[in-house]
Amino acid sequence: MNTLTEPLNALHAQSDLFGESETRFSIDTAFRTARRFALDAHSWVEIVPGWISGASLLYEQMRNSVPWLEHDRRMFNKVFREPRMTAEYQDLDDVPQQDLLQAVRALSSHYGVIYDGLWMNLYRDGQDSTGWHRDHRSCRKLECIVPVLTLGTTRRFLIKPIKGGSSMTFKPSSGDLVVMGGRSQQDWVHCVPKEPGIVEARISVNFMSSAQGVRDRL
Repeated sequence: MNTLTEPLNALHAQSDLFGESETRFSIDTAFRTARRFALDAHSWVEIVPGWISGASLLYEQMRNSVPWLEHDRRMFNKVFREPRMTAEYQDLDDVPQQDLLQAVRALSSHYGVIYDGLWMNLYRDGQDSTGWHRDHRSCRKLECIVPVLTLGTTRRFLIKPIKGGSSMTFKPSSGDLVVMGGRSQQDWVHCVPKEPGIVEARISVNFMSSAQGVRDRL
């Protein structure tokens, strides 16, 4: 397993001192701290530490106002309760947090993709998780750009080749952005594993594009 945490920790040194104490929400629209890691010749992950300031305020707003739900899933003729809570805004007009809409506009402008929906996960503690998967709903094209914003406690984010091999580990903190690009949704899978020692919650905000949800014509 490869762990790419040192660049992230180094870039966090200053934001940890000041970021969480700030009360004003702001976005680094210049993406000054962005670091891109090549997964292979066609896929990449970009980490943007401290992309937003005032992350704790947005976290509290979303924890208390988003309509979080639990869901059951049938697998192997059994019904399982998903180990997390989720919520979705298919229409951005339904999003009550103006800060999130500001983030949508910043991402659309920077990456040249029109993001028009949000999918959110609430990991209540380290017992909640997401298994290995690809984001089929938000990416059906051969190449996509899928940003994910972390709010709340730090959790591990793993990504590995879909055909097998070593995984890379990132540890995004509150206010950090993780962006998967290229063929990362076709040739790679990712997960948020269980971490039983963690008692705090994490929210992930996936920015979705209906244009990327349409398959390429061959």
